[in-house]
Amino acid sequence: MNAPTEPIYLDHNATTPLLPGVVDAMVPYLREHFGNPSSSHVYGRRAREAVDRARAQVAALIGAAPEEILFVAHGTEANNLAIRGVAEALPEKWDVVTSVIDHPATTETCRALENHGWRVRWLPVDDTGRVRVSDVVTLLRSYTALVTLMHANNETGVLQPIAEIAREVRARGGLMHTDAAQSVGKLPVSVEALGVDLLTVVGHKFGAPKGVGALYVRKGTPLRPVLRGAGHERGLRPGTENVASIVGLGVACEVALRTVAAEAARVRGLRDELWERLRARVPGLALNGHPVERLPNTLNVRFPGVPGSALLAAAPEVAASTGSACHAGEESASSVITAMGVEPSEALGSVRLSLGRTTTHEDVVAAADALAAAWKRLAPTPR
Repeated sequence: MNAPTEPIYLDHNATTPLLPGVVDAMVPYLREHFGNPSSSHVYGRRAREAVDRARAQVAALIGAAPEEILFVAHGTEANNLAIRGVAEALPEKWDVVTSVIDHPATTETCRALENHGWRVRWLPVDDTGRVRVSDVVTLLRSYTALVTLMHANNETGVLQPIAEIAREVRARGGLMHTDAAQSVGKLPVSVEALGVDLLTVVGHKFGAPKGVGALYVRKGTPLRPVLRGAGHERGLRPGTENVASIVGLGVACEVALRTVAAEAARVRGLRDELWERLRARVPGLALNGHPVERLPNTLNVRFPGVPGSALLAAAPEVAASTGSACHAGEESASSVITAMGVEPSEALGSVRLSLGRTTTHEDVVAAADALAAAWKRLAPTPR
């Protein structure tokens, strides 16, 4: 018997396969180079040199200085450190601005600040999923410590006007943080072009291992640690560094620096072909998000009359996801999609198809065929 065929992986916004060069670079630091980077002997120095090299590689990808990069365990930690760290450093200010569609790593951290007396203001989005710059300006006050907005939405891929917003925020004395977990490694990202003070990087979104990330902190930005311990990472993130994974992150950043523009163009072409193939076979198919200002790899669509979860279950040839949640057996629509004004009943039909480096033209053709066929089987028959 032939082995079963693996489904087509279209869930790269959830996580990505490790790049081959990343695995190769990590192995020596899982075996012979096992030293603690804080040790002064040769074993420690080898580990420290590897961490320093990776710090420079991460910095180069986003146009930062190496000393502005802090290594963390994941994007959730980076967002917590950015938001809570600024709040700790600026107790005389007590106001934070974020959006209703940001990741829980941001929104839940902001709600925790609310419980400690901070005021959090929540920005709406328009029908394409973008925050209006004018809405941000309206909320800014002299006591606003931080505006924190994701660069690209994890469900729709929609890009926020971070550079325009950052100019307004910083002109009024506030700090700007962006969670760039989904954009770094998929698009050229420059901290200078964006004008941000803090930026979150997540390794496993672009070919590095899970369990490692980074926080860019512009020189001079007030920030205090949220974890207590020794003086690692300039005293802002205590704990012995995860050397092997940091090495992997550095290599993934080096690969992205060389290839991100060309890969973005390639994947954008495949994404648009997938959209056209689906639209030709599924009457009433709708796009969630901005038609242009979104990640090149992300296609979030609403299938009429069929829940996204049911559609994916009926198309096992495709590994993708929905933005809906299931509680006690009842499915609820994605808050990201409904925030754009989509009715919950329609939003339930949403499916996120996110492509990556391993996606081929043949994958797109087969995925479109499988999804369209599944929809045709499940869609209610018109009376």
